[in-house]
Parts: sequence; C-alpha cells; structure tokens
Amino acid sequence: MQTKTLNNGLEIPQLGYGVWKIPDDEAEHTIQKAIDAGYRLIDTAKIYKNEKGVGKAIASTTVPREELFITTKLWNADQGYDTALQAFDESLEKLGLDYVDLYLIHWPTPMFDMYVESYKALETIYKSGRAKAIGVCNFDIEHLQRIMDECEIIPAVNQVEYHPYLQQTELHKFCKEHGILIEAYSPLMNGTKVLEDPVIQELAKQHSKTPAQIILRWHLQTDVVPIPKTVTPSRMDENLNVFDFELSEEDLTKIAALDKGERHNAVPSEFSYR
Repeated sequence: MQTKTLNNGLEIPQLGYGVWKIPDDEAEHTIQKAIDAGYRLIDTAKIYKNEKGVGKAIASTTVPREELFITTKLWNADQGYDTALQAFDESLEKLGLDYVDLYLIHWPTPMFDMYVESYKALETIYKSGRAKAIGVCNFDIEHLQRIMDECEIIPAVNQVEYHPYLQQTELHKFCKEHGILIEAYSPLMNGTKVLEDPVIQELAKQHSKTPAQIILRWHLQTDVVPIPKTVTPSRMDENLNVFDFELSEEDLTKIAALDKGERHNAVPSEFSYR
C-alpha cells in the first residue's frame, strides 16, 4: 500500500475502504475481510450507524492499531461547538478507540451556518491528540475559504464525490494550492454507467485490467485518495490491484475529457438534511 502525506505530516493510505450502507451487524465480518485483503484505511461515519461493528473489527484483527487509519465523521444534527465535542466522544466510544486518525465534518449544510463553529470543535479535538488529523466532506471552495479565514487549522482532507464524470477541476485545483488532500467517495460512481463508458472500456482492454481498476488508477495518478466500497471479497482484491501499472499521459487526457459535471449524490450547497 502506498501512502500520501497530509499537510500536518501524517501518512494516509492512498486507497481506502468505505463502509457506507454496511449494516452494523455485518460490519465486523466484512471489515475483517477488507483488512485481511490489505486495506488499512477504513472510512465510516456516525450516520452510517456501523461504528460499533467497525470497532469490533479493529479489536479482533491482528493488524496493529498504529497500522490502521480510521476515519469517522460529524453528522449534521450534531453541528455546533459543544454538540460536536459530545458527538465525537460518542463515536470514539462506539469505535472502542482512544483516537481516530481523521475526523471530518460530513456536510457544510450552509443554511444552518454552523460549520465554522463545528470546525472549531474539531480543532479542539485535534489539539487534544484524539484525532490525528481533521478535515471536511462535501465542502465547496466558498466553505473552505471561510474555514481558512475564521479558523486556525487548514483542513487536511476534503472528501467529495469524485469520479471521471465529476472531476471538480476548480475545487481540486484550490485544494492542491492550499495543501488539502481530495478524498473520493463514490469513486466508481456507485458502480453505475461510468464503468460502461467506451473510453474506460477501451483502456481496460489495453492494460488488461478491469474498468474499475482503470478508474481507481486514474484517481491515484491525479493525487486523489479513493475509498471504494464493496462487500464482495473478489472485488476487494480487484480494487486493491492497481499499484502494478500506470496510465500514460494520453490515457489521462482521454479520461479528463469524460468530465460531465454529473453528480450521483447531493449538491453540497443545497443539502440540508439533519
């Protein structure tokens, strides 16, 4: 597993495992398989309702805790300084951990205007050592700029929807300029039509790889950390098998041309669910 270095010096695996929609009672078994396959970055969230199962998997694995990179997230209903601190304590207890490697604000929900206050709570958590890095999810440039203007610590990560049909060029450029790593959820567009795209299909044939492997390799070569989710062991292995080949500049240019600005998930500035 290769790693990237966050803006505070922390190493993060360059490819992770997302656990969205994995039921809590199945999480332990599924995540054990993922760890056995070689995943070291496990990405959960309070709203996924499987932090306890994730914690059981961590407790039962023979892989040392310091070799794992555990991420969880602050849900929208818990935004606010005091409520964010309490929510973090609850997540840590469910996970059965003394610390997480990364704690993120799940959505900005700008209509409630609490994300700056919430981020200040994350700064307090970070200074306590109970989160080795802090960041955000689904933040657009305007939200990131406000955090940088009103808070002390630049986010280490911005986790966003990112795949060949939604390349978020301006956001990615902004994050690079400020040392914020882009992490990609739905990196395979939730297994939908991008896998059937003729360009992706052709590149898969050329490299003797699957369409998913081509897309994940593209993420790696554009300095993005993808966190694909699958419960199928063969696909866990397939998604990890992307470190033994490289896409050419011509290949990357072909994929860049696929950008449609097409979202599969909610628009961050409009998402208000709590």
